[in-house]
Amino acid sequence: MNIVVTGGAGFLGSRVIRLLLERKDQGTPPIAFDRIVSFDLVESPVDDPHVTSVVGDIADPALIASVITPDTVAVYHLAAVLSGGSEDDFDLAMRVNVDGTRALLEAARTTGTRPRFLFTSSLAVFGGPMPARVPENLATQPESTYGAFKAIGELLVNEYSRKGFVDGRVLRLPTISVRPGRPNSAASSFASGILREPLNGVASSCPVPQDTRMWLSSPDTAVRNLVHALEVDGAELGQWRTLNLPGISVTVGQMLDSLERVGGTEARALVTDEPDQRVMDIVCSWPGDFDVERPLALGFARDESFDEVVAQYRDEFVPAH
Repeated sequence: MNIVVTGGAGFLGSRVIRLLLERKDQGTPPIAFDRIVSFDLVESPVDDPHVTSVVGDIADPALIASVITPDTVAVYHLAAVLSGGSEDDFDLAMRVNVDGTRALLEAARTTGTRPRFLFTSSLAVFGGPMPARVPENLATQPESTYGAFKAIGELLVNEYSRKGFVDGRVLRLPTISVRPGRPNSAASSFASGILREPLNGVASSCPVPQDTRMWLSSPDTAVRNLVHALEVDGAELGQWRTLNLPGISVTVGQMLDSLERVGGTEARALVTDEPDQRVMDIVCSWPGDFDVERPLALGFARDESFDEVVAQYRDEFVPAH
């Protein structure tokens, strides 16, 4: 029995794999499995005898069919062209984010075993006029290519679940902050950069107004929620399998206040305001607060405070702080 993780070599994917292995070692796996298959453009950084890497194109149906088999009990679909990259290359985003998702679902359907299928979506599916706090049943109205293609993926997963082809779970992730490493092509990459770089003594710029409200989750909490989603009984989710995962609602100004409290005035002074209309057009269309009563009742977690989120990054990644 295996679990397939697309994007398994990435930041979230590798952490999901590590937590799945940790839970298995503890005798509390969210679902019984013997092996994890990381499916990505490069090999997984997780060195473990229970992990196999398959390197290839997510939109290659023949390769996907060799990866997702009747032995596959679950699929984590994390791979995607991110928001900024999707806006820049419509055709690539269509091939990966739409065609790739459908090919994975078709391969899962072909097994005939109804594997659990976990699709990571985004708050980018929302746009247009929105209430201050988004209810669970608000219709999607994306204002970006990334958001539109994620919304298509959500409908596909729900339809394949309704038909009984897969046991789907659509998980709308908050923006993840603070991510270590280099900036990526996400329009929201600054939500990590304005914290990560200053904590490491490097200047950073903020491309959106400081009153922009963000819906954020620490990496650790996001990964715990992704693994928890695997063990939630599909019957508890009902027919509509889409969940807005818990986050913290803070303005960019409040994020910078947390940076100053955790990293000091010197770190805060390294952040300057440099408006970027391209980033604002995408990020400022996203909601900044959600009603998450149902996911919390289902056992999903949220961070306690954004100060703790910033401190989590500092303690793990900043030397000699």
